[in-house]
Amino acid sequence: MIRFMTVLVHMAAVAAIFLGPVLSVASATQETRLSLDGLLAEVTERNPEIKAARERWEAAKAVVPQAQTLPDPTLQFGYQRMPMVPPVVQGALYGFGQEIPFPGKLTLRGEIARREAERLEQEYLATRLRVIAALKEAYYALHFVHKSMEIVERNKALLIQFEKTAKARYSVGQAAQQDVFRAQVEISRVLDRLAVLEQRKESLHAAINRLLNRPPADPLGTPEELQVPLLTISLPELNRLAEQFSPVLLASAKSIERSEQTVSLARRQYYPDFDVTALGLRNDLINDNGYQVLLGIRIPLFYETKQRQGVREALARLAGAREDLAAARQDILFQVKDAFVQTQRAERLITILRDAIIPQSTLALQAAQAGYAVGKVDFLTLLNSLLTLQENQLELHGEMVAHEQAVARLEALTGGSLAATRRPFSADTQRGRDKP
Repeated sequence: MIRFMTVLVHMAAVAAIFLGPVLSVASATQETRLSLDGLLAEVTERNPEIKAARERWEAAKAVVPQAQTLPDPTLQFGYQRMPMVPPVVQGALYGFGQEIPFPGKLTLRGEIARREAERLEQEYLATRLRVIAALKEAYYALHFVHKSMEIVERNKALLIQFEKTAKARYSVGQAAQQDVFRAQVEISRVLDRLAVLEQRKESLHAAINRLLNRPPADPLGTPEELQVPLLTISLPELNRLAEQFSPVLLASAKSIERSEQTVSLARRQYYPDFDVTALGLRNDLINDNGYQVLLGIRIPLFYETKQRQGVREALARLAGAREDLAAARQDILFQVKDAFVQTQRAERLITILRDAIIPQSTLALQAAQAGYAVGKVDFLTLLNSLLTLQENQLELHGEMVAHEQAVARLEALTGGSLAATRRPFSADTQRGRDKP
């Protein structure tokens, strides 16, 4: 009779394993689903970093017409009286003066301002992509935390069943007391793990709210189910996309163009600027009017310490900008390869875990449960089978999240979405994710 009761307890435990995912899905549907698309739309509108970068770009665009415009003219008013030399001159002075840069200088200044605006445009795009990637990584990490809590909670219920079974068997002398203690220790470890996951969840909530410019304590729902399509694009193609469309590299290229225009402007500083002044004269004594036209030339007299050093400065900045581009290119290509190999590793491990390890671990747990029910398997074997399955399930979800996080980084590096280069797994990607 006792043996029959023990078998019934283990049947209930097995049922809990199979029904756990169904019940968890049912409870999850009652919670608010956190849509990634909705978060992405919100972050592009509300994130302060994106908005600040956009405003810097707008400000730089407004500089272009200013740089191409002549300096403001000067209105001049005065009074003169020269009685020493006949005829005596006495009367008002009035006119205006205008500074005129040497031909070509204003055009170069406008080009420099335009290149700076284009650089800031690329920095805005880079900031936008970086923030979106950070949001995606936090969202996927939150998904992993929720899935981990779901798996651990399900195993906690199963461990409680194991503890009850061990107590029942110990009471009739069919199990050692250490089986009960070991079950209780594992239950305590599960509670400890849940506390860590809860803290991690709250931290991720605060991180996502920070990116969305929300109060850190604002609640968030449960992330949607994660789909993991294969990345079909090759590494050389990713490198080509990065070199062609990466905003970071394009911003560095614009810095080089701006520096080249700065060198041209520095060399043109050897040429003089002009001051044109036109004055009207009034002689009150003879009731007559006259005028004066003056042309001033600004001579670059101190060219050794001014214009020549300006050219040296511009050339040094140009060389530095080229080295910055080379360094940025190496860094981008390294990050592309690093993220790419992470996606490749994750895809291989997802396939192995989903198609081999988790089904095998599930069968091992079921066999251990059946053996323990009839006294052919000790409690340690049963417990190890459960913990092995749990770790394999957690590893599967961790690799899925790592894959999507790596893809998010690749999209930021290559300047856009890679959705067109992805396809579903050949088999059902959901098989083996939740069901043991």
